[in-house]
Amino acid sequence: MDAVVRNEDKLPDIILLLVTLILVTVGTAMIYSSSSIIALEKFKDGQYFLKKQLFFVFVGMTSMIIMTKISYTQLRKWAYPGMLLSFVLLSMLLIPHLGMKRGGATRWLNLFGFSFQVTEMVKITIVIFLAHLLTRKSHQLKDFSRGVLIPLAVTSIAILLILLEPDFGTAVIIAAILLLMLCIAGAQIKHLSCLVAAFIPVGVALILYKGYRLTRLTAFLDPWKDADNTGFQIIQSLLSFGSGGTFGVGIGDGMQKLFYLPEPHTDFILSIIAEESGFIGVAIVIVMFAIFAYRGFMIALKAPDLFGTLLAAGLTMVIALEAFINIAGVMGLIPLKGLVLPFLSYGGTAFIMTMTAVGILLNISTQT
Repeated sequence: MDAVVRNEDKLPDIILLLVTLILVTVGTAMIYSSSSIIALEKFKDGQYFLKKQLFFVFVGMTSMIIMTKISYTQLRKWAYPGMLLSFVLLSMLLIPHLGMKRGGATRWLNLFGFSFQVTEMVKITIVIFLAHLLTRKSHQLKDFSRGVLIPLAVTSIAILLILLEPDFGTAVIIAAILLLMLCIAGAQIKHLSCLVAAFIPVGVALILYKGYRLTRLTAFLDPWKDADNTGFQIIQSLLSFGSGGTFGVGIGDGMQKLFYLPEPHTDFILSIIAEESGFIGVAIVIVMFAIFAYRGFMIALKAPDLFGTLLAAGLTMVIALEAFINIAGVMGLIPLKGLVLPFLSYGGTAFIMTMTAVGILLNISTQT
């Protein structure tokens, strides 16, 4: 009987895995639907983006499976080397010809003929680093200088390098993850309150410093004021949601992907889902992410040690925050931030790292 219980305890979280597979399947189908016209126009191949995404799915699934086989405790060895590598790669983005500028930001690093988005790797690495460091310093977290200052300083360096790209959205996500993990690890409320009080004016200053960030904010408040320029994206997204109705116009029959909605297969994939599958499709996607977040935090709650708890909570927070920011942005509830929707949007680095995070979560769930 004990042997049976031990074997059952080693099963990964099936619900988390099932939700992940559903989202990946929906995303792959919608990437083809939303990108086929653009791919035909640009590359004379309607399946161009689909073929590349299928390759990313294969690599991502392989990475997920590998991470389920490696004990999450082994990741502690990667904490310091990984953080050092992150600083090096983020710094290399500032070197001309190595950092590739797309959409006004230098987020892609070109090495040996391959290009990848550094911040996607950095987000996972920072979670591993913070989980390891806060576990080591768990008995010192009541003292700001001994327990909180070092993780704050290291994370701040990463945030500064990310802001230089510039990538304000990722910087905000990393700052939020730092606060969450400090809270879970046992930092004092007064210290966390002081950090929040310090982050807010810095965030406001950064918004005012770059004019386009303020423009995004004003466009969010009244997109129709400048419908042909700053408000164009959100208006087209809202039109997608409005035309979809309850059940949508049908998969493949959407009109907004016909060069009306920019980046329909990446940032605005949910807008295409809304138009082609309606309120029902969007509701299913949101429910799937809610279940994913719930299962992720339950894995954190049941983890056998503090490192596992912090690691699971941090990884879940990364995926949940990105999903919330993207969904709320395309619905016009918050300003657009240019973040992809996990599992659903087209992309290589983001998808592979997200699936890697899922593999780590599944591994932690086998040891609860």
